[in-house]
Amino acid sequence: MTTTILATGSATMRRTTALATLTAAVVAGTLIALPSGAHAGLVTHCVGTGGAVTVPNDLYVPAGESCALTGTVVTGNITVAAGANLVIDGGRAEGTVRVSADGYLDARGTTIGGAVVLAAGGYGVYLKDSGSGAVTVRPKGTATVDSFLFTENARIVGTVNAQGGEVRLGDGTQVTGSLTSSGTHYTDLHDSFVDGTLSVLNAGTGAVVCGSAVRGRSTFAGNLGGVQLGPDGVLDSCASGSYFGGDVSVTDTTGGVTLDDNIIHGALTAHTNDPAAVIASNNRIRGGVIGAPTSAAARQSRAAAAAREDTTRDRADARHTAAVQEADAAGAANL
Repeated sequence: MTTTILATGSATMRRTTALATLTAAVVAGTLIALPSGAHAGLVTHCVGTGGAVTVPNDLYVPAGESCALTGTVVTGNITVAAGANLVIDGGRAEGTVRVSADGYLDARGTTIGGAVVLAAGGYGVYLKDSGSGAVTVRPKGTATVDSFLFTENARIVGTVNAQGGEVRLGDGTQVTGSLTSSGTHYTDLHDSFVDGTLSVLNAGTGAVVCGSAVRGRSTFAGNLGGVQLGPDGVLDSCASGSYFGGDVSVTDTTGGVTLDDNIIHGALTAHTNDPAAVIASNNRIRGGVIGAPTSAAARQSRAAAAAREDTTRDRADARHTAAVQEADAAGAANL
């Protein structure tokens, strides 16, 4: 934001120009610092609540603070600092949203034009009736907080790449790219669609796919808590099986593997699982089975099946409630 001064040697003109620049910055929003480069933009801080206004630059939620927006449009990027909360209802963010350690993003009825990135140790991302670009969940590393990604009827344009925490995509969520997870607590897909491939590796309590469709190849390997494809399993409850457009591979899994009421357009590979995979006779597997699973599954108890969804939902609800209360207490953000 460099200003060219035509008259040389005039200190008064320089001071006047600087004052005008500073005044414009304050009118646009809360100023972090005067930009030093010719193309640097302003950043608006948000603490408290905001309504149906347009923020014509980047938005920043300071560390430990809460920002609750309704119908707000943010034309730039958004940063949620450490321990901060951002709740957006019926709004639009045109750039990327980055959420720091112990930070939380809660978007409902909102469109996010860019990617969503949850840092190591980030609290979580909740998308309901919302759209976004690619979603990334960083590995936990040495952080103390276990992250989560929880979606309901969301549309993610791009890939989902989760390297930690609890991952549940449900209620009509669509992913236009591939879904890849490694080292998560669990990765579940309910009543949703993945247009690319699906890969779940080394999940601590396994993976569930129910009532969903995956266009590409699906790979499940090294999962400790088991793999449940379809309704007849002990990990989670659901009403129907899924459609897999490519090959499905379930290998090196402990905790049990069950397949019930699925359509697999390719081949199924199921070996080196302990115990051996159990495949119900109502599965339709066009490419045959590679491996030596048992032929049918006995009906199994689902007494604790709902705990996975309930636990994640409770975490999202608790942080949402606290964030809205803190934002209301802070008052208008004066965006």
